[in-house]
Amino acid sequence: MDSAILADATDKKRTRGLQVSETRTTNPVFPPGRYGHRREGRRRPVVPVIILVVVLAASVLVSVKLYQRYGQTDYQAQIVGWQPTDTAMTIKFTVKVPAGKSAECVLRARDYGGNEVGRRTVVVKPADASATSISADEPVPTSKRGSVGDVVGCQPAG
Repeated sequence: MDSAILADATDKKRTRGLQVSETRTTNPVFPPGRYGHRREGRRRPVVPVIILVVVLAASVLVSVKLYQRYGQTDYQAQIVGWQPTDTAMTIKFTVKVPAGKSAECVLRARDYGGNEVGRRTVVVKPADASATSISADEPVPTSKRGSVGDVVGCQPAG
C-alpha cells in the first residue's frame, strides 16, 4: 500500500519526490535575416472593426426599412365571414383605417386542403370622411369550390 495517500497526522508534511526550483527562461535569439522581420507589440484590428460597423449599420437600416413596410400598420383587417359557391367566394371583413382614408386589401380563397383557389385585390372606401372602420363584402373568383376566405393584408390605397 502506498504510504503517501494515508491520512494520518504523520503524512501531512510528506512530499513526493524532490523539490524542484523555478527556472527562468529567456527569449529565443534568432539569427538575423533568417526568419524575416519580426513584429513587436500588438496589432490593432482596424479592418475587422470597420467591417463590423458597416455590417451593423446596414442591418439596422434594412431592419428599419422592413419595419416601415411590413411592421405595425394603421390598416388592420378582421374576417367577419365568408360564403363559398362553386365559382366564387364572398368574403365579409372589416378594416380599421385612419380617419377618412381608404384601404387596398388582398383577399384570398383556399380549398379544404389549404391550396389557394382564388385571389383578388380590392380597394375599400369609407362611407364618410370621419369613419375609422370600413365593412365590406367582396367576391373573389375561384377556380374550384373554396372552403376558407382570408384577408392576406391591407395597406393604404394608392
